Amino acid sequence: MMQAGTQPNPAPERTTHIRYRVLGMLFLLSIITYVDRVCIGSAAVDMQRDLGLTDVQLGLIFSAFSLAYGVFEIPSGWMGDRFGPRTMLTRIVLWWSAFTALTGRVTGFYSLWVTRFLFGAGEAGAYPNSSCAIARWFPFVERARAQGTVWMASRLGGALAPLIVVPLQRQLGWRTVFYLFGGMGVVWAAAWFAWYRDDPGQKRGVSAAELRVIREGAPPPAGHLPTPWRAVLTSLNMWAVVMMYFTYGYGVQFYFFWMPKYLVQARGIKDFAPYAALPFLLGAIANGLGGWASDALVRRFGLRWGRRTVGLAGLGSSVLFVFFSVILPSYALIGGWRAPVAVISLALGFAATDFMLPTCWAVCLDIGKRHAGTVTGFMNTAAQIGGAIAATVIGYFAGHKQWNIAILTMAAMLLVSSLLYLVIDASRPLVAEEEGARF
Repeated sequence: MMQAGTQPNPAPERTTHIRYRVLGMLFLLSIITYVDRVCIGSAAVDMQRDLGLTDVQLGLIFSAFSLAYGVFEIPSGWMGDRFGPRTMLTRIVLWWSAFTALTGRVTGFYSLWVTRFLFGAGEAGAYPNSSCAIARWFPFVERARAQGTVWMASRLGGALAPLIVVPLQRQLGWRTVFYLFGGMGVVWAAAWFAWYRDDPGQKRGVSAAELRVIREGAPPPAGHLPTPWRAVLTSLNMWAVVMMYFTYGYGVQFYFFWMPKYLVQARGIKDFAPYAALPFLLGAIANGLGGWASDALVRRFGLRWGRRTVGLAGLGSSVLFVFFSVILPSYALIGGWRAPVAVISLALGFAATDFMLPTCWAVCLDIGKRHAGTVTGFMNTAAQIGGAIAATVIGYFAGHKQWNIAILTMAAMLLVSSLLYLVIDASRPLVAEEEGARF
């Protein structure tokens, strides 16, 4: 019985988890992004035949996407910091959806090159703006897991692409496939713009308890902070991140666009869809594990070695697997095992890079703070430049049936990428500590 003058116990404060719904929207976006991006690799054999394209021309078309993506990545990331991911992701998705559909209307090399270039220009900034949303909605101890979830979705999209594209194009033709895929993004963009808010405090249903978790006791500064361009351009830490992702981008380009061609031409696998999907399925698992491991190690060892350990382990392992894909098949006692051994080694190499992937994007949030969009834009631009170079180089070697040389150049680049993690320090933000505290 309550005594006179005493107050009843206050009701427990309601805790919400709206940030996980935001992550769910970004998860769907990432699937759509990679289905639209990678589907051309699965359709490439039929497109090449119908349009009369050489392997070198096909490489130039693949590089057109990477080139445009890289050129427009930094402006799109900066605009995400400036205007918020709600507006920017809506614009980005509508643009790339239009050019996905227009890919079905191309008539030859030049029209396809221009369409892929404009597609890449439109899609640029998708992941930097997703990172902006994560930076606004997640505390730093959850960011690698959030990034891992987003990249896990990208790999599911990459795995789904060949499994969906191959049967669809058999029934409807490759042109119709691009029309259908273009419509998916329009639906997502409408839902995102209607539901998402850039400031968690302005989103209906977010509790005060969740806001405290998101902001970790320090509300974000009002208004837009000027971009610290001098710090971005003169930081050794930043340039180590950029070069790490440049060499990584070269090392993984093969999987996104050339894997189906390699399976058919070099390994004699006609029904390539399941084999082309395998690296992405393993990558989806590796992304989830890598994001979890990164956050766990940060809690145990701090930002510097927590992030660094995952980067070294993931990229270092990938070098070995990619190298083994060239060496091990020659030791297979049964000739029929040579192709599976090569494909499995390559798939494990991709999964190992994906184990690292959430960490490098979390590093950008760690060092970029309120400028995460700009920092991730710089990093991803470097990857697209590396990918554009790789697409052209691999196209040259594919034209000369020298696939092993192309793959060994990938291993060399991934080795450099892994060693750069010895320089990267996620505990050193680009801006002054007082600005980081305001975040």
